[in-house]
Amino acid sequence: MDKGLPDNQYVKILPKGWIHLSPLEAQTDPEFLLPLKGEIGRRWPMTSLLDVLKEADLRIRFTREFQSGTEREHLNRTVLQPRLLLCLYALGTNTGLKRMASGQEEATYKDLLYVRRRFITAEQLRRAITQVVNATLSIRQPEIWGEATTACASDSKQFGAWDQNLLTEWHVRCGGRGVMVYWHVAQRSTCIYSQLKSCSSSEAGAMIEGVLRHCTEMTVKRQYVDSQEQSEVAFAFCHLLGFQLMPRLKAIPRQRLYRPGTGMQEAFPGLQAILSRPIDWDLIREHYDIMIKYGTALRLGTADAKNLLRRFTRSNLRHPVYKALAELAKAIKTTFLCRYLHEAKLRQEVNEGLNVVENWNSANSFIFYGKGGELATNRRDDQEIGLLSLHLLQVFVVYVNTLIIQKTLAEPV
Repeated sequence: MDKGLPDNQYVKILPKGWIHLSPLEAQTDPEFLLPLKGEIGRRWPMTSLLDVLKEADLRIRFTREFQSGTEREHLNRTVLQPRLLLCLYALGTNTGLKRMASGQEEATYKDLLYVRRRFITAEQLRRAITQVVNATLSIRQPEIWGEATTACASDSKQFGAWDQNLLTEWHVRCGGRGVMVYWHVAQRSTCIYSQLKSCSSSEAGAMIEGVLRHCTEMTVKRQYVDSQEQSEVAFAFCHLLGFQLMPRLKAIPRQRLYRPGTGMQEAFPGLQAILSRPIDWDLIREHYDIMIKYGTALRLGTADAKNLLRRFTRSNLRHPVYKALAELAKAIKTTFLCRYLHEAKLRQEVNEGLNVVENWNSANSFIFYGKGGELATNRRDDQEIGLLSLHLLQVFVVYVNTLIIQKTLAEPV
């Protein structure tokens, strides 16, 4: 970075020790994107979301994942399948079972309520989501979508909720009361994991938890996050767990780089204004074993990421392992910052990944439109099932859109 700084037209080091980073230029749209959208709109002008749900089940048979919690099932699968689809549609759109029962005659409200209570749980929804995501990854044609990616972006979205429960909180940054849903979305717009959380819980912990606990066939090697979802300890744990944390840093002017070692005061003349003290490698070496134990506990699931990160905060500054983790994080973050400032393509890659998850969030209000998009329940289990059903509907849309695009592009014209 020091050698390339004179030729870097986007980065300037100001005399008072601030980093000036020019914004990236907007990319042009692909040449054939609008004709492709027009052709798809001509062939499938009004596609019902319920038809998308049915088509996905005909191809994947995901409703087999929904089994009764008891030993016997009295309902025939030919009767149970449409009722399951109606229940998932009602929960995923937040319209409710009564609205779905009033629009058709094959199943009453009591029939749908029986299926909802007997067959739909959070664990079964997660298995169905995993099945649909894996099916989407398997049908993608490399000549259209490129080779399999290992990059994923994550972000949270606030949903309004009733406030007579322990999970709903007032969000300081977004404003309003509600709960948060944390999404992990791959570069090709497939959400591999979602989790319900409170507004004040650690977003860095939710990010690590999603990378470790998703059960899809995708391998995450690069994780894009916004500025509020990264911390020094998160950099350290992500490195120990084998993937790169790549945030879009908001406070770029105040960032500092740490020297690789002692006796290098004049080694980087162009970066003197933003260089800080050397990394304490001896401290990292001294507590390396215990850091590996914490990372292994996270990977095996014997420790929760949010609770573990809560132990290593600035309020516990004198903890020796926290000091070692902070030193390791400073080394990893310095490496990332040098690459982030030196390579415009890396900044473009991070922005592109985060734009994908922002587009994913924009579809939430379009699909989850019932009751004004508010979770009208005080039970946490019902809130989680409703939002997992929303996740399931969205991955259905991605799956069917993939098939539609590939079918359209298969014709030479």
